[in-house]
Amino acid sequence: MQSAAVVNYAPEPNSVEIREVDRPEIGPQDVLLEVSHVGVCGSDLHQWTAHHSWPVNYPVVLGHEFGGHVAEIGNDVEGWKEGDRVVSETAAIIDSNNPMSRRGLYNLDPTRKGFGYGVDGAMTRYVRVPSRILHRVPDSLAFEHACLTEPCCVAYNAVVRNARIEPGDRVVVMGPGTIGILCAAMARLCGAEVALVGLESDCHRLNIAVEHYGCQGIVGDPSGWANERDGLGCDGVIDAAGSSATLEIAMQVVRPAGWISKVGWGPQPLGYNLDPLVQKNVTLQGSFSHNWPIWERVLALLTSGQLNVQPIIGGIWPIDQWQTAFEKMHRGEVVKSVLQPI
Repeated sequence: MQSAAVVNYAPEPNSVEIREVDRPEIGPQDVLLEVSHVGVCGSDLHQWTAHHSWPVNYPVVLGHEFGGHVAEIGNDVEGWKEGDRVVSETAAIIDSNNPMSRRGLYNLDPTRKGFGYGVDGAMTRYVRVPSRILHRVPDSLAFEHACLTEPCCVAYNAVVRNARIEPGDRVVVMGPGTIGILCAAMARLCGAEVALVGLESDCHRLNIAVEHYGCQGIVGDPSGWANERDGLGCDGVIDAAGSSATLEIAMQVVRPAGWISKVGWGPQPLGYNLDPLVQKNVTLQGSFSHNWPIWERVLALLTSGQLNVQPIIGGIWPIDQWQTAFEKMHRGEVVKSVLQPI
């Protein structure tokens, strides 16, 4: 049996197309997941435009934000049955003996390979998933929302685990993409006042954060907002943009003894002095991916309604209209595109 899939087949720009792929064969510890919905990530766009900075196993089916039903279970799988509603983490391949994996931080295992670049992802009908990274989805949580658990987990890790937010803090979030908006929403859940910063072209996305997540939207320089209280700067900055310029701005607007949580990727060299980081005694913290307990927390937030992802979903397209969905995100017309297999 073959199904239509969105395949990134070469490292050159625009090397993505619909191809027919075989139904995956599963191993004894795997399940075969029938995909219901799959989110389009900025990393999918970066592989499409060839602006990524990570190794890719070409050709590969894109997609790592997904949920669906268990269609088949491996011989050694326990605790799951056909028909179960599930979402999957992204760590498709890990070394269970790696010291980071043994600590439960398998997201930081250097040999880790994820869906959509290291192994085939979920922009197709069926995907093979290790049962160890499945999470149950309650009937009350729609799959078009549940499939966005992954980017919500990225935001949770950056904001809750790798920042130091206290209620009443003032936090600047740089970059109003999916991760930036979700980081802003998470910071609001933590009790912070939040300003989300973007460019003139980001006004649509900034307005979503203002209207639905209670943020202050700022075009351009956030210094005025950051210094409103006592002139020393904001308590923390979440850099979800990833460009060299945004980290420099973060160092300028954060207060002494403040913190910066960097979650945005960017291959460009810095090209500026890091002395302000030292002079201000600022903590610069990287944040990458997520692990089991974070997924369980985020699913609880989504199911309870404390975190609502509906405002960022710009549309749902069938797999064969992947390019429309990609282009709308790439142009900033929508925050998040979602695909459905055909």
